[in-house]
Formats: sequence, structure tokens, C-alpha cells
Amino acid sequence: MDHASALRIAQRFIALPVDKRRQYLAKMAEQKVSPGNLPIPVIREQLDSLPLSFAQERQWFLWQLEPGSSASHIPTALRLRCHLDTQALQQAFDALVARHETLRTTFVVEEERPCQRVHGALPIAIEPLHLPATLAPEHQDAQVQALIEQQIARPFDLEHGPLVRLGLLTVADDEHVLVMVQHHIVSDGWSMQVMVDELMQLYLGFVHGRAVELPALPIQYADYAIWQRRWMEAGGSEQQLAYWREQLGAHQPVLELPTDRPRAAQPSLRGARVDLPIDSALSEALQGLAQQQQVTLFMLLLASFQVLLHRYTGQTDIRVGVPNANRNRVETDRLLGFFVNTQVLRADVQGALAFPALLQQVKQTVLGAQAHQDLPFEQLVEALQPDRSLSHNPLFQVMYNHQRQGRDQRTRQVPGLDIEGLFWESHSASFDLTLDTVEGEDGLWASLTYACDLFDAATIERLGRHWLTLLRSLVADPSRCIAALPMLAVDEHEHLHAVRNAPDLLHADGPLVHERIAQWAAQTPQATALLFGEQRMSFAQLDQQANRLAHALVTAGVGPEVLVGIALERGLEMVVSLLAVLKAGGAYTPLDPQYPRERLAYLMQDSGMALLLSDSALMQRLPVPEGLATLALDHMDLASQPCHAPANAAQADNLAYVIYTSGSTGLPKGVAVAHGPIAMHCRAIGERYEMTPADCELHFMSFAFDGAHERWLTPLTHGASLLIRDPQLWTPEQTYAAMHEHGVTVAAFPPVYLQQLAEHAERDGNPPPMRVYCFGGDAVSEASYAMARRALRPTYIINGYGPTETVVTPLIWKAGEQDSCGAAYAPIGDRVGERRAYVLDADLNLLPLAIPGELYLGGQGLARGYLKRPGLTAERFVPDPFGNGARLYRSGDRVSLRSSGIIDYLGRIDRQVKVRGFRIELGEVEARLLAVPGVREAVVVAQAGPSGQQLVGYVV
Repeated sequence: MDHASALRIAQRFIALPVDKRRQYLAKMAEQKVSPGNLPIPVIREQLDSLPLSFAQERQWFLWQLEPGSSASHIPTALRLRCHLDTQALQQAFDALVARHETLRTTFVVEEERPCQRVHGALPIAIEPLHLPATLAPEHQDAQVQALIEQQIARPFDLEHGPLVRLGLLTVADDEHVLVMVQHHIVSDGWSMQVMVDELMQLYLGFVHGRAVELPALPIQYADYAIWQRRWMEAGGSEQQLAYWREQLGAHQPVLELPTDRPRAAQPSLRGARVDLPIDSALSEALQGLAQQQQVTLFMLLLASFQVLLHRYTGQTDIRVGVPNANRNRVETDRLLGFFVNTQVLRADVQGALAFPALLQQVKQTVLGAQAHQDLPFEQLVEALQPDRSLSHNPLFQVMYNHQRQGRDQRTRQVPGLDIEGLFWESHSASFDLTLDTVEGEDGLWASLTYACDLFDAATIERLGRHWLTLLRSLVADPSRCIAALPMLAVDEHEHLHAVRNAPDLLHADGPLVHERIAQWAAQTPQATALLFGEQRMSFAQLDQQANRLAHALVTAGVGPEVLVGIALERGLEMVVSLLAVLKAGGAYTPLDPQYPRERLAYLMQDSGMALLLSDSALMQRLPVPEGLATLALDHMDLASQPCHAPANAAQADNLAYVIYTSGSTGLPKGVAVAHGPIAMHCRAIGERYEMTPADCELHFMSFAFDGAHERWLTPLTHGASLLIRDPQLWTPEQTYAAMHEHGVTVAAFPPVYLQQLAEHAERDGNPPPMRVYCFGGDAVSEASYAMARRALRPTYIINGYGPTETVVTPLIWKAGEQDSCGAAYAPIGDRVGERRAYVLDADLNLLPLAIPGELYLGGQGLARGYLKRPGLTAERFVPDPFGNGARLYRSGDRVSLRSSGIIDYLGRIDRQVKVRGFRIELGEVEARLLAVPGVREAVVVAQAGPSGQQLVGYVV
């Protein structure tokens, strides 16, 4: 088909009513004729008004919302080294305005719809700019940048125009800076290149007095807008939309990059830029890899960027916005206007996928997008109906823009005119993050533009380093799977693994808890150990009574690995009994008499306890299983028992106690804690709390809760006294009074109760002179923390964090009087004692600071596993990614943790994410655990978990 015939078809098609146009389009489709291949006709004389293109319509809407915003301004600045003829420059610009209608277009509303108004003439004078007369030479560049930014920031009036302005700064007789700014509604990046080219050609023509023959423009932008609308209205949008619906699906996820601050309800669009150095060797290697894989450099870099986003977010559905010049017709090549379209390129990034496979996936996606590039982004958004929010961009939040030219596309060598493009720091960002890469003769150049509302410069600099490391990993071995591509530099990996997780030998060794309490009884026998109501018990009395009961327990068969259930009301006898079981070499599991009978019956049966220690009154109420041996404490003659400690064969790896989980994810599970880990933990916690014999701690929580055992053992192993509250829960007023009466210096409460206590203190005043308040179990907001700090005025507030499987609180945050949360919620703190804390992704890669993942805890301070559940314990074993010859253990409980995605012990918490359980390193316990009946052999397998992640463990 010749051009004349094609033009006639296009004219006939576009001039038809919409219903006829639909029929005509269907016939063209049958004959495999695409309107996209037809020339654009001119029919504006048949119309009453000139419509906006779809992209212009969005710009019009945004301008009405924020007419003073500069987010849609397109600037360029040129340094001209020559003796400039300003009159010739103005003549050249006037000729450019006459040539391109967009430079003399404004926008009005007619019959409730925005329309273009093309003016026959619209004089636009080049504005002179001036530097301060007294400006020092060393400040000149900064002042030039300030002038450029002032020009960019000035708003445009879309209704009255003009929508382009030029400013000319004379720095010296032979040096000038030309600043051009246009509104995006009439221009795009390609247009600015064309504008600079033609302006310089016209200028040289006027300077030398010769006519300049520029290529004829067969259409103007308004003609394109008419053509686009008429084609899309006739069904072109449905044809293209069918592809994009299949490509993007019904669900449009938001890419949740870990941010330094939560999203604002309405972003300020403040932005900044970080340049990324790509050396020539890496640039050449990437070019070679692209050729080897038969892809373009753009495809390779896009795939690498999507891998980075996957590793940073843990998400597999990665969508990136990519601008498309959308100038696939000869008549639009030299036309000024808003043609650029944005496409959403989606990749399914799985850790097990080999990178070449991802690269081919990306290649097909890019080719498909290029074949369906005419659908305006605005129509795609309208059709897919994503959840709309002013806080983030619809369909994608991260942009990637690749260009094929030198870093400074605006530098040109023109005879008699030396032109240099100027760069300045960007101060706006329309997206969360934008990666710009430029491919030219000098290699590659890259930069990251980021939203200042969300990120700090250091965060983006670190992200940029990780991307560069990924690129180097790719060229070193492109065949690897995505999960195996290193993202951390060697020194960063070493810092996270060896420095931040260095062994804590200070607390690793020492006496077991019952041995340490006995030492205090010998050193300070008359010091008060326990207080309950009007009762007092010294360390000597506590030690002797526990010894007598321990002898009776040994006689009853208690020894290493023998479990004793203790069901007593709160009081001195409860602590004596707990200590006595440890002295006998056995292990205890506490039973709260306030629990429902069904739970108590389950715990007694499930634990397989050999003995129940209680009193005669409670024994009548307890659902004691048939055959379970019992001892009633009030019927025992302990006076006849020796007051010295019995022989104790318990070692550090023997069972000390069993605490049951809540059962929120199924039946409660008994967590088995050995003597060594709890002793180490109490030594380390005591140091953090700065515990001394001068302290008195209020024991507030139920003894059936795992934190209760840290809180009765730590003060007693440091020679401090322990105040035990009554069996009935105290009101804040009662707690307040008791702390005053007994000189309490340390107390741990649930966050809600601590807030109630702070509210009482605000009303009553006169807070107790506390050293430490501790909270744990739930997230604490900045407001609650601030109230507790303000009203209760302790020396420290401590947030304890950790699952039962990791022996109470493996992480704590200790805040002094001048410390604030620094985020919406209190941090989870840093590791306590001989432990290691890693944040890993779903593929067991070590993640850098500030990246969300799963928290893995290792070291000495860990539980042995789930009691009598070798299969459940063993299936949570995964290979140690750090090559220590150990295994990592993952508990099955799901936990809701408030975190900024920095599930790291120095992290800051400011939003809620889901942590899919905990994985805990057992180290030397591995060999013993694998010998438990029920575990067939140490065979590593992989299976799909309920949430889609990969679980690795032992066949049971």
C-alpha cells in the first residue's frame, strides 16, 4: 500500500462516527491492517474544538490539583561558550515558536471538557538572568545552580501560557547559560532534544544570514491527539488492553521497598539524586554479556534491577515502570509534544530461577510491550482499577529509564559554538525510586533518584552499591540462580556475620542458676531474697528450704531429665518449689491454677510429667491424670530433710524447665529449655539491667509465662530481692503503692499495663524512684513510650523481644532518659549474651541492614526444641548458610511483629509486617536431637509451604 492510499484510509477511518469507526476497525483487523501503521491525517478543520491527548488530560488534572507544583516541569540548561548574538537567539526562538504549535498552545475548558487552543502568535521573550555583582568566583557554580532551580520552580499557567520560557545568564563576554523550561503537557524529553537541535540550527542561520531548511512537519501535535483519541475510542484501546490485562492480571500489588520513614498520606515530591560509578571494565563486561545472551543492554539492566528489587522486598511479582518514547511514526519524529508513554513491565522473580531464564522472560516482556505501546498509561490505570492512593503511584512505584546516548545528550559540537549541557541536583521525585542509565560511547552511566519523604541518602547509596555488586556477580557467573547471586560486598558480609555477630564469651560460662543463688546465700545470708505480703525470706532461708524440698524430690525420683509439674498459688512457696526442682537436678513446668481445666489437663498429659507438686486444697480442683504421682506441699514434713544441697548430676545441657506456647497456631507445644542457656541468659540480662544486690524487683507476670522465669531468676542470681504480687491481679493503684512501700527498682509489665500505670502516675504524681521498667510481648507505640518516660521517670525503659523458643528475650532495647523510639514503635533492640542474630531472605541469603526478612537466632541461648515432638522440631532445621557446620531451626509459630522491615537488632520499628516464624540455630545440640526417636535420618528436602516460601528440613 502506497502512502497516498494509506492516508486516504486513515482519513476515512478517523472522520467516521464512533460506531462506524468500530466497524471499520474490525474490518481492518480482519485484513490484518493496523491503524498503528497508517499515517496520521489532518482533519482538525472538521472539529469544533481540539481535544487533549490522554497524557495531556492527566497533566491538566494534576495541574488543577496543584497549580503551583513544579513536578511536571521539564528543564534543560546549556553552557554556551561563544560571543553570543542575543538578537539572533531571540529570532531563532521566534522561528521555533512559529514552527511548533505546542509552543503557542494553551488549555481551556469548553462545554465542561478541556481543549487545546493553538494561538496564531504568542510572543515569548528570552528573559535576562543576572548573577549578584559582588559574587565571589568560588561561589559562581552554586549561584548558577540556584538560578536554574528558580527558573524550574516558577509555576506555569496552563490557561494563559506561555508554557515554555527561556532565561539567559551572561557569565562573561564569551560564556552564557541558557535555561529552557517547559511544562510536560506540551513537551517530553525527546522534544527537548529536538528543540535544542533546531534552536541551534536556526540561531547559526540568523547569525550568518542564511536560510535554514528544517524538515517539514506533516502534522502538529493536536493532529496526533485527535488521531489517538479517535483510534482508541473505536476499539484500539480494547485490542491493546486485552494484552495488558493478561500481562498484569487482576491484582496490582504495591512494591514495598523498606523505607526510612512511613509513607505520607500525600507526598511532597521532594527528591534527590545519587550517581553510581560504573567503571569501563564492568561496562564492557555487561555489553559482552548482553550480546552473549542475545538481549539488549536495556533488557539485561532491567532484569538486574528487578532482581535487586526482589531481594530488597522479598516479593516475587516485580513491576517496574518504563518510559517509552512512543514515536514509532515518521511524522512524529521531529515534532514537539507529549508523546512519551509509560509501560509497566512485570517479572516473576523466583530465587530458584536461573538468571538466563529470567533474562529471556524479561526479553519476551519487553518485546510484547513494544508491540502494544500505543495504549495510553492513563487508560491502563482506568481499566485495571488499582487501589488508588495519593501516597503512591498506581500500578508501579519504581521507574527505570534507559537511554542510548552520551551521558550529556545535550552536548553538541556546532561550528563556531561550544555547547555544554549542565547538570544540577534534582529536587523532585515523582516515584519512590528511579534508576536512570545512559548507554554511550564512553560506556555506562547510572543514577538513582529517590523520594526524600521515604529515604535517606545513605539508604539509596547502599542500595546502589548492592546493585553494582549484583552486576559484578552477573558478569562473573551469569548462569547462577537468582538466589545465589551475591548482593553484599565481601566486607559488608563480613561485618554482618563476624563483627555484629561476634561471640560473647563474657557470659558463655559460669555457674548454673541454682548454684549462683546458693553462692549468694553463702555471701549474704541475711539479705532479703523474697517478699510476699507481710512475709520475708532471706537468701539463707530460701536456700535451706529449697534444699530440704530438693532432698524430698530426689527421694521421689526427681533427677536429670525428670519433669515436675508445679501447681501453686503465687507466694514464697512457688519460688521455693521452682528452685528446689533445679537443685534436685530435675526440670519443672509451671501450671497456673487460674488456667481453664481443659488446658491444665492437656498440659499434664502432654508433658509426660513424672510428678505433680501442689497443695492439698488445689489438688482437689486440678484435673490430675490417673496414674500421675503427686506431692502435697502442705502435707510434707520438710523439717526432717537436710538443709544442705543434695548431690546434683544435672549438666548445662540437661533440661531445666518446660514452658508451653499459647497454642494460638494449634495445640500448645512445650518448649524445652536447658540449664546452660537460661544461666547464660540471666548473666547477660543482669548486666544489661545493671542488677545489683541493692535492687528489688516486682515479679508481676504469671509463672506459666516464659518471661516470668527470666524475671525471678535474674534478680536472685544477682543478690537482689524479689517482691511477688498477690494471686489476684493488682490494679495500677495497688501496684503503684506496693512499689513505693517496698522500694521496688525494677519491674516488667505488659505494654498495656505499663501505659495504665503511666496514666495513673500522670494523675497522681509522685512516681516510685524506679531504675528500670521493662515491657514485652506486644509492640509499644512512640506515644505510649513517651508517656511512660514522662510520667514514670525511670532511669531506663527496656523493650524485651523474642519467642519462647529462644529463651525469653534474646533481643532487648535499653533506652536511657534522653532516648526516644525514633519511629512509630519501640525498636526490638540488640542481641543479649552468647547469641547470633541474622536476617535472611526466603533463600537463606544474609540481608543487609534495613532490609526485611526472617529473623534467625543462633548461639548458646536457645531452647532444645519442642518437648516430645522430634518431628516438629526436626522439620524446622535448615542448612546453615554461613558454613559453620551447624543447622538453623525455624519455629512453626506465626508472629505479628511491628517493624520497619529492619528486623535487625539495631533496627528502628515503624510499621507492621508479617514474620513467617523464627529460625533458630541449635549448633552442637544437632547430634543429640537427630538421635531422638521419630527422626528417620538427616535428609534435606524442599517443599512449598502454605505461604509459598521454600521450607528446608529433615524427613520425619
